[in-house]
Amino acid sequence: MSNLERYNTIFQDTFNVGIDSLNDDFNSETISDWDSVTQLTLVTAIEDEFDIMLDSEDILDFKSYVVGKQILAKYEVEL
Repeated sequence: MSNLERYNTIFQDTFNVGIDSLNDDFNSETISDWDSVTQLTLVTAIEDEFDIMLDSEDILDFKSYVVGKQILAKYEVEL
């Protein structure tokens, strides 16, 4: 499984959505289920899956599917 597939699976599992929902518009402003608890669940799953530890600023900034990809790139996770 590629890193992108792993990343997508985390989003699909966390938000209970299909792969077709994951796009540039998938963010905390457009997804009603995206609250602080869900965000922490998402971040924890990302950290566990990719064996990284996000810093506080990245955790606060992780508010969209696209930004998440950019944050992972900072930690040398290629998607």
